[in-house]
This record gives sequence, C-alpha cells and structure tokens, in this order.
Amino acid sequence: MIDEKTAREDVVRAADELFYARGVQAVGMDAVRTAAGVSLKRIYSLFASKDELIVAVLRHRTQVWDSGLATASEPATTARERILAIFDFLDAWFREPDFRGCAFINTHGELGASSTAVADAVREQKRTFGEYVARLVADAGAPAALAPQLAILAEGAQTTAAIAGTPEAAHHARAAAETLLDAATGPRR
Repeated sequence: MIDEKTAREDVVRAADELFYARGVQAVGMDAVRTAAGVSLKRIYSLFASKDELIVAVLRHRTQVWDSGLATASEPATTARERILAIFDFLDAWFREPDFRGCAFINTHGELGASSTAVADAVREQKRTFGEYVARLVADAGAPAALAPQLAILAEGAQTTAAIAGTPEAAHHARAAAETLLDAATGPRR
C-alpha cells in the first residue's frame, strides 16, 4: 500500500490533469479515482470534499507556476530581463499541446462564486504573482504602479492565448511590457 503522502500526490496530479483538460465541474470523483489508482474511500480520507481537493490542486499549480517562472528567469542578469522572462515563460507554455489557459482563471470562472475556499486560493495565487512582479519592478528601479500593469499584461495574455488558440499573445504582451519598461525607466542601452 502506498503511503499517505504518495497517495495524496497521485490524487492531486490526476485531478489536476483531469480538471485542466475537462473543467472542474465536468470531472467526477470516480474519474479522479480511476486516473489516480486510489480508492474513493482513500481519496475521501485524504480530502474531506471535492472543494478541498480543488484547493490542493490549485496549490500544486501555484508551485508549478512559481517553479516555471524561477526557471525562466535563471539566465536573466537584470531585473528588466527577469520581468521580460515572464513573457518568455508564457510563450513556451502557450505552445504546449495541452495548453487550456490559466487554471486559476478557469477554476474561478467555474466555482469562484460558489466556493469561498476556491476563490481564496485563486486570489492568493494572483496576489503572490503580483508581489513577485512588484519585487522585480522595484529591483528595476521603476515606479510601483508599473507592477500591476505588467501583471495584467501577463494575465490578459493567458486568457487571449487560450481563447485564440495561438501563442502570439505572449509576444504582444512582451512588446507592451518593453514599452512600459522603457517609459518607466528609459530605453535599454
């Protein structure tokens, strides 16, 4: 028998894949059970409700997002480059064959009005992303007002890419970010 931590991770990964591909409301716990290879009894011993599982999936997605941003910014040597790496990260993500938009936005659209826990988890991820961008903006010596503008560009690119079904939104958002950075800090030399 697999240990609790492994079972929990298996269930979260399986649910994440299913929720992202089909939508949270379209996926029943039987489908999660089958995909995870974990009994329903065990799933419900790990997660008291589907909402609790959804929140665990969103926390997992937050870790994946944060890790992806960190990896994308590793080669950057300046705060400006780290800011622009956000949009390079998005471009690579938008090109993945299973890209379906932002899981946080998608989940909030499905359940945000009916689940406080889900809405809170989504808001937390958006808040921490905004704080990440704000740190980069401060490091770049730009005005604090630039941070939410750049975060909105990233969020809008995700939605646009998902709806359009093409990755070009990342390039457009990156170009807009460069324009905003130039206006705030002067053109790069």
